[in-house]
Amino acid sequence: MTADPRRLLTLCACLFGALALFPALSLAQDPVIPKLTMELAAGQAEPGEVSTLLEILFLLTVLSMAPAIMLTMTSFTRIIIVFHFLRQAMGTQQMPPNQILAGLAIFMTVVIMMPVGKAINSTALQPYLAEEIRFDEALERAQVPIREFMFKHTREKDLSIFYSITKEERPNNRDEVNTIMLVAAYTISELKTGFTIGFLIYIPFLILDMVVASILLAMGMMMLPPVMISLPFKILLFVLIDGWNLLVGSLVNTFQ
Repeated sequence: MTADPRRLLTLCACLFGALALFPALSLAQDPVIPKLTMELAAGQAEPGEVSTLLEILFLLTVLSMAPAIMLTMTSFTRIIIVFHFLRQAMGTQQMPPNQILAGLAIFMTVVIMMPVGKAINSTALQPYLAEEIRFDEALERAQVPIREFMFKHTREKDLSIFYSITKEERPNNRDEVNTIMLVAAYTISELKTGFTIGFLIYIPFLILDMVVASILLAMGMMMLPPVMISLPFKILLFVLIDGWNLLVGSLVNTFQ
């Protein structure tokens, strides 16, 4: 039994007609689509509303930049660099894992930066929450403790290089130093300090590797990797001297 070609043509025409009319029918129904808008009508917005909106936008911007702020304005950079140098010097590959090292570095950063946080809370945050000072004044007060911390660990040579790049006038005192340039100089100083500490940590483990390699060479065991033999001795040495306690304590003392 065969289908009638005329019926097939009629059915196809009806389908194409329905598809052609579907957009028009959907537009005619005028569906309600939820919209979220944020507008300030000209001449109708109060100054307080504009100020509140700007504060919200500023806080959202700060939250999005929180990881960068933590990496460049705190002690996190130096700590994480030293930890990775230690792991490479010991030759333990991925032990401890990156997550553990990063977590320990974060908590150490919180401990080291706690005095700065308390100063910001007492001089800027609490007065602003109590409506004793304005937002811009609270922001200026909050910069003072963190700038003092960065100035304490920033080299003048690292700071001057950015003024040489930007061709700006050299400041006469610390109050005239731009915060952005201070953060950049502080980051470079922390990188240099972290690499210096990492080099000092590397020396005893390197000497141990050289001693083990010399002994194996004298015994004629040239095919045996020295790292395989020196690794247990390096771990044992690090545990016997209570290496984590010494390392963490020394790192914290470098920020005092």
